[in-house]
Amino acid sequence: MEETTAAAGIRRLAEVAVGDALPAKTIHVDRARLVQYAGASLDRNRIHWDETFAKSVGLPDVIAHGMFTMGAAVTVVTEWVGDAGRVIEYGTRFTRPVVVPYEAGADIEVAGVVKAVDAETGRVTVELTATASGDKVLGRALAVARLD
Repeated sequence: MEETTAAAGIRRLAEVAVGDALPAKTIHVDRARLVQYAGASLDRNRIHWDETFAKSVGLPDVIAHGMFTMGAAVTVVTEWVGDAGRVIEYGTRFTRPVVVPYEAGADIEVAGVVKAVDAETGRVTVELTATASGDKVLGRALAVARLD
């Protein structure tokens, strides 16, 4: 029986164990990406694109949208499981903003580790760590995926 293309990259439950590390990922964000995200999300708050305004309200510079950061971080899990539809729960706390300087932009470094595997339900819990400029930007970031 030939495996379908859609199923070819899907991770199987039997391949997963507590303590497994997911491949780390660096997500680069610059001002253009923030403006694109603002348009797509309809979150056009000036702290995400206007440096003068961001500094006037006490921020060090423009900051990435929290939901952008959260969404970028979970790509580590979606790529690892092979299908974004398999992520059935995801939550986090925002601990620090991702500051995005005009010239260099910012890098969000994301890693994950399997914290629990429930063979009965097929649920795998992954804890993510996300940092930018050495600061932890997400806290208690947990994603749950269902695997076969």
